[in-house]
Amino acid sequence: MGLNKVVKNAEEAIHDIKSGVTIMLGGFGLCGIPENCINALAATDLNGLTCISNNAGVDNFGLGLLLKKHQIKKMIASYVGENAEFERQLLSGEMEVELIPQGTLATRCLAAGYGMPAIFTPAGYGTECAEGKEVREFNGKQYLMEYAFDADYAIVKAWKGDTQGNLIFKDTARNFNPLMAMAGKITIAEVEELVPVGELDPNFIHTPGIYVHRIFQGTNYEKRIEQRTVRKRN
Repeated sequence: MGLNKVVKNAEEAIHDIKSGVTIMLGGFGLCGIPENCINALAATDLNGLTCISNNAGVDNFGLGLLLKKHQIKKMIASYVGENAEFERQLLSGEMEVELIPQGTLATRCLAAGYGMPAIFTPAGYGTECAEGKEVREFNGKQYLMEYAFDADYAIVKAWKGDTQGNLIFKDTARNFNPLMAMAGKITIAEVEELVPVGELDPNFIHTPGIYVHRIFQGTNYEKRIEQRTVRKRN
């Protein structure tokens, strides 16, 4: 049956994460973020972390919890979002921030998962994103060379998973999660529902268990909405 990948909870899943490591975290806004693991990280004294994520949560939720405790040394993201503390630390220079185009973020995750050292993308050419980067011309168009990410851990959140680490994501909560699951040296998955092997239809598995090293069933998901917009009633 292979190695036992099931751990009891988030605390056990992150037990060997040390200060100064690089962590990828799935999610887009607050959709599909690994809430349990983020809360567990925020409860530790870890610091000097480099975090790769689309954005950094909001104040007092998601990665915003780690920002509040100054646990993140560098944030690699696409979006500052609704997070006032992220903005403050960026503008004050308290935290190093690398803002990169969303497609580049996704493709650098993909490259890491595929074992490719780098990718070429037209996104960011001619902007400050291009400073210090190699440029190549293909078919008359300029492309930037971007390196694959090198992350010690990838932490993802799925809807359903089995004890061998096969994962199914739900709707838009899939976002960056499958790409990041492929890319971490150690991938931790928290799931809403953990089932025995054989329960998931192989045709609907998004991430094969070969990529996942630890899995647990999470609890108390809030699934907050970053900006709730509703139609005005007549």
